[in-house]
Amino acid sequence: MKTRLKITVFIVALLATPSLLFAQFTGHYVPGVEGIKGSSLPPPGFYVRDYNVFYFANQLNDSNGHKLPMDFDAFVYANLIRPIWITDWKILGASVGMDMIVPLQYTDVTVNGLGESKFQIADLYFEPLTLSWHGQQFDAAFGYSFFAPTAPSGKMADAGKGFWTHMLTLGATVYFDKEKTWSLSALNRYEFNTEYKDTGITPGQIWTLEWGLSKSVTKTIELGVIGYYQLQTTEDSGTHASSNRDQVIGVGPEIVAFCPKLGLFTSLRYAYEFGAEDRPQGNTITLTLTRRF
Repeated sequence: MKTRLKITVFIVALLATPSLLFAQFTGHYVPGVEGIKGSSLPPPGFYVRDYNVFYFANQLNDSNGHKLPMDFDAFVYANLIRPIWITDWKILGASVGMDMIVPLQYTDVTVNGLGESKFQIADLYFEPLTLSWHGQQFDAAFGYSFFAPTAPSGKMADAGKGFWTHMLTLGATVYFDKEKTWSLSALNRYEFNTEYKDTGITPGQIWTLEWGLSKSVTKTIELGVIGYYQLQTTEDSGTHASSNRDQVIGVGPEIVAFCPKLGLFTSLRYAYEFGAEDRPQGNTITLTLTRRF
């Protein structure tokens, strides 16, 4: 009888705030994954990039940006392995590349004392086309990619979204001096989501802007400030779809270091979130390792 009561209370809590299904808080793309020189792709070669993303939040905001009166705690760790191949082929003067991501994700969510934790392989990501340009004082990039619904979805801690997402990427990095010690980058992502079959709802389109302002203090160390803004630009569609649109802003510091002996680039960034609406508001820490092979 007590077990039934707990399950009933838990279901009522989820129905009262549908976005508590953690997998549905945002689109597929996680803001804050890129920072300093996020729009600059490397020269031709084969690379492996390892993202380690830590997200933690104890606040869930409503559609007006106010904290909901409930106990909420979420922790997510994602390890994203991304092989990148930049070829010698050229299109419109740009180097042609491709990449993919195999994401491993641990999620722990608690709402009013009831919670769930899981470790899963999240939805796979494929980017069959990237174009990258390199000028004397700028870099630019364009890409098409998609997320496939390969992971479990529908429960609070599931790593999958349950729908396909097509994404376009466009960005640029500008260098303010000939030595390229000062840079400003802006990277835009735009997601087009398809229908989530379990509910018949199609999530709205999402725009993400990630930016970074940096200064090289030595030949191997770079410091900067990074930020992101993620906004749902269209409403969800389908029966019982919500008219709310979520958004969040994040800002913080980043340090990038290069080890010539290992050929290894390491970046560490932190982003403090604010202005969240219809989603959690927390903190993001990202450790990224990149090496050419």
